[in-house]
Amino acid sequence: MTDIEIAQANKMEPIADIAKKIGIDESGLDLYGSFKAKISLKKLRELQAKAADPAKRGKLILVTAITPTPAGEGKSTVSVGLGDGLRKIGKKAVIALREPSLGPCFGVKGGACGGGYAQVVPMEDINLHFTGDIHAISIANNLIAALIDNHIQQGNELQLDPRSITWKRCVDLNDRQLRNIVDGLGKRVDGTPREDHFQITVASEIMAIVCLSKSISELKERIANITIGQTYGKRPVKFGELKCQGAVASLLKDAIRPNLVQTLEKTPAFIHGGPFANIAHGCNSVNATLCALASADYVVTEAGFAADLGAEKFMDIKCRAAGISPDAIVIVATVRALKMHGGVDKKDLKAPNVEALKKGFENLKIHLENVAKFGVPAVVAVNKFVTDTDEEIAALQELCKANGSTAILCEAWEKGGEGASSLAEAVVETIENKKAGFHFLYESDLPLAEKIKKLGHEIYRAKHVEFEGTSLKKLKEFEEAGFGNFPICVAKTQNSISHDPKMIGAPRDYVFPIRDVQLYSGAGFVVALAGDIMTMPGLPKAPAALNIDIDDDGKITGLF
Repeated sequence: MTDIEIAQANKMEPIADIAKKIGIDESGLDLYGSFKAKISLKKLRELQAKAADPAKRGKLILVTAITPTPAGEGKSTVSVGLGDGLRKIGKKAVIALREPSLGPCFGVKGGACGGGYAQVVPMEDINLHFTGDIHAISIANNLIAALIDNHIQQGNELQLDPRSITWKRCVDLNDRQLRNIVDGLGKRVDGTPREDHFQITVASEIMAIVCLSKSISELKERIANITIGQTYGKRPVKFGELKCQGAVASLLKDAIRPNLVQTLEKTPAFIHGGPFANIAHGCNSVNATLCALASADYVVTEAGFAADLGAEKFMDIKCRAAGISPDAIVIVATVRALKMHGGVDKKDLKAPNVEALKKGFENLKIHLENVAKFGVPAVVAVNKFVTDTDEEIAALQELCKANGSTAILCEAWEKGGEGASSLAEAVVETIENKKAGFHFLYESDLPLAEKIKKLGHEIYRAKHVEFEGTSLKKLKEFEEAGFGNFPICVAKTQNSISHDPKMIGAPRDYVFPIRDVQLYSGAGFVVALAGDIMTMPGLPKAPAALNIDIDDDGKITGLF
């Protein structure tokens, strides 16, 4: 059966019964039908208070991966399977994942609910509109844009220079036509003509703000702190000067609250927030993670794409903001993907090739070295495909052992929690026997340019970091404005450790180009754009939308 057929054949438990497993009664929920719920604000505050005490919160397991390839890695599948596997071995476990974006669902990557017998459900709802969080974020973002342009139209008391406006509109679809536009055309009453831009919602600053805010008051404060542009006299202007942060926050009153669903095996799962990791910070919300940590002994969460993106941002941005840290890291790898990193074409992956696997292992080795720089022990999860040979799996396990790590075969896709039980046992043993000595890669007081250089050299393995155009000048301006202590969010391709998607495997000693930097003063970080990365993706020649359909009974097919 396909993933969606497996999900549709599953009989879900009422979400109120799932919540009871982690000590949340129905009074702490707002139900969205029988199988989805949001945590009430009152219950959210109770769980936050409990999670604030390190002695009362569970152990945090971060799932990341090697550099993605068209062969597939399965990070979400392993995350869900590991949560189920921990329950199989008698541990109280909860999962905390991101919400899928509609862009990948209709594009090339598909949804983000796991796969096979390791999925979160209701799969169609989660992958599509879910509880409306991403739509609310889109509208809140675009309300800010409308208020900015209206202020200019209605006399421009703040003397905002329309040419300086940095705030972009957004939509949660891959729509390349909207990347760069000219708007405000027509009569004088139709606005001020100017160059404008769209980005995908999951790359927006509002998405980051929702994911990093613990309360509505913090949400309003962060929204007020957004830098929207400059005056004609070059003074930075905050959105709070328009005095509309309360209106924007009112659109997000429900979006800030975590969603609760379940896995196929009835493990509770908080799914909330969905920033991309290649162009945003790539982690589910702080609130969802805190709720999970207050509800279980073991929490499985994931950070988007590979360890050079999601895992680094999880630790340097999210952990810094939330006051948390992982107790163990799981790096997902597949034999197929490592062979691709070793130079094998996708059409030849079924053929055994230990030598290519050994060559491709250099990619995994870099990610192992990178997570070790944060002082957190790691386990490798070998996500099994049917074409993997015993010889290849054994070779990969030996390579990991030689590099001081343990590689555990994970068969969650085929067998659910049972197929991830060995991985669960290895992770628990790692947490118990290898205490994490967590620390950030860089300190907050390091200059912004030096933070970027440190990431370039130590995480991306570049020989030189090159700042193009006005990047260095802008970084200096950010520091002079009081934002020098912000962490860095690098936006780059997910398909390489470098900035260039063609540089697969383990690139080293190249030039890492920073073409622009952007200030996300509300979210609390600086975005550094490397190479040709776009914040509004486009659709492929044959998008996944070609395969998705629905019948008269409302049954969806082709979603994955």
